[in-house]
Amino acid sequence: MTATAPPHPLLRLFLDAAAGVFPQPDGGVTVLPAPGNGLEASVAFTAHAVVATALAPEQVLALGPDGLGGSLAVDFLRALAGPAGWVNSVDVTLCALGAGGGPALPALPEAADHPRVRYARTQRTDVRVHGDRRGLVTLASGLAGRRELSIELTAAEHGRGAGRALLADALTLVPAGEPVFAAVAPGNARSLRAFLSAGFVPIGSEVLIRPTR
Repeated sequence: MTATAPPHPLLRLFLDAAAGVFPQPDGGVTVLPAPGNGLEASVAFTAHAVVATALAPEQVLALGPDGLGGSLAVDFLRALAGPAGWVNSVDVTLCALGAGGGPALPALPEAADHPRVRYARTQRTDVRVHGDRRGLVTLASGLAGRRELSIELTAAEHGRGAGRALLADALTLVPAGEPVFAAVAPGNARSLRAFLSAGFVPIGSEVLIRPTR
């Protein structure tokens, strides 16, 4: 029998934050192992940062991050990733609880080659696709094994409240009371408003990194 790997410690922090329990706001930095899949991450909660990386803690701390915004500074992220590493945008980390009650959106296996779905597969595993005429929803296992959700509306549906409605239906794909997470660029104000209106709550911010060292 193959032993099941224990959950990544960053997952516990995300689940605690979803329940309203956050790291101590001491301005400090917690260094955790890399979450796998070739990715690393810098996550900022209120006045506390978490860096998940293959580097040793003393190497990370020598780069000068802090829990007051320094863990998301451009110079720190570039140093963490290496000269040619990939650094994603800074995203707002959001969470909501599943609604359950039976899925309100059908599966869309025919959308497996959609750009949104292909992008999801570069960072996540077990990607599932649902949707209807309003747009697509992906559900997947993402950073540290958390359940992640993303959406993309069809062009004709923008500005009609479709994003909020699609997200409400997407939450029926998640068992009632179980947390689901999303990462939204703060500059994407329309998307951010839709997530907030659908009941998602901001818990921090994050940057994904694929380093080359």
